[in-house]
Amino acid sequence: MHRLSTSWGLVLALSLSGTSHAEVAKEVVQSLGAPDRIETSIGTLDFQDGAPSAETAQKVFDALDFTRALNVYNNSFRGASALGFHKGFQSIGADYNDVIITSKLLDSKSLFLTGNADTVYYLSVVDLSKGPMVIEQPSDGVGTINDMWFSWIIDVGGPGPDRGMGGSYLIVGPGYDGPLPEGGYFVAHSKTNRILYASRAYLVDNDPKPAVENIKTNLKIYPYAEGGYGTSIAQALTGAVRLGANAKISETTFVEASDLSFNTIPPSDFGFYEWINENVQAEPATSYDVELAGQLAAIGIVKGKEFAPDDRMKKILTDAAAVGQAAGRVLNWRPYSVHPDWAYYPDSMWGSMLWEGGAFFETPPPAFKDGMFKPLPATGARTLDSRTAFYYGYTLDSPGMIMNIPGVGSQYLMGFLDSRGTRMMARRPTR
Repeated sequence: MHRLSTSWGLVLALSLSGTSHAEVAKEVVQSLGAPDRIETSIGTLDFQDGAPSAETAQKVFDALDFTRALNVYNNSFRGASALGFHKGFQSIGADYNDVIITSKLLDSKSLFLTGNADTVYYLSVVDLSKGPMVIEQPSDGVGTINDMWFSWIIDVGGPGPDRGMGGSYLIVGPGYDGPLPEGGYFVAHSKTNRILYASRAYLVDNDPKPAVENIKTNLKIYPYAEGGYGTSIAQALTGAVRLGANAKISETTFVEASDLSFNTIPPSDFGFYEWINENVQAEPATSYDVELAGQLAAIGIVKGKEFAPDDRMKKILTDAAAVGQAAGRVLNWRPYSVHPDWAYYPDSMWGSMLWEGGAFFETPPPAFKDGMFKPLPATGARTLDSRTAFYYGYTLDSPGMIMNIPGVGSQYLMGFLDSRGTRMMARRPTR
């Protein structure tokens, strides 16, 4: 039996009192109310004259908490994964602004999402909390700079403004309102106080040594000096900046990561939410969007407050993490029934989720013809599944990763199933 609550009945009566020739259909009235009992995926919901019972209220609150926890897992996995870089680097002795390098390449001892074993990596977590930082990018590199939510800041090397020739990048953190140079740097701004600098160099005749020598000779990371290099006398005469000395370039500390065992991947249990809380506490509240902030706050993760879920909430969070990691796996292994446009061609087992919404998960990447890009109109809608799939399996984001441009771009294809739809897996040797 459908019943309207007392307040609904009063509103309906008042709205109909002045109409003598119109009558709301019975089906419409029934659609506005609630039956005494509803069978749903979260159990039986009971109402009396439209008012929920205490048991029904608890079931709904549990469902809301689970839904928000699942949203947090899928929508903020990128933040936990970015933090994973920092934690992993710290575990092998790398401090802020130190550079992790794989002089002897990577192997399976270290746990990375999409780490390649045939390229020299050089990576750093750079601290902007004390002011802008300069990164002198070596030549012949390919890389990007992201914030602590894996939001793209600027590319470096081949896809960046230095176009592989090397150059000085000035990265400005949140809240900085001091003077900036008028030239000499590629300037970019971050919403977080820490940034992830990630670049790589290719082997020369199958030998990593030339690349390693170039990196160690030319890569520098140091604080920017206001009023020094990049500031002209003419700029100082305007009163916008005080002339100063050039920056003191400190010696770069390199930490060898080849042959080491360390982890950079977030957990897929309750610990995931502890990682996200750690990232939230370390960065400005304005570094992520208000919608995600609302989802985080709904499960108890708020900037400046202790994250202390009770036993009930811990159980819900653990369950949501399990479903969230399942979603990430499903969207990587078996996405094409729901997202056929991710496939390289019809019935292909190879594809890329980035073709749906591009690097920013909103509009597909532009067409490239006759040496020119032709951007597509913005869709105005976030491609949530492609974002979930990408950040669950991969790290760092860059527009340069989705364009097959000769000599510059790179276009990744992912495949987890063979031509028959059977999962491809590596077997461990038996003893």
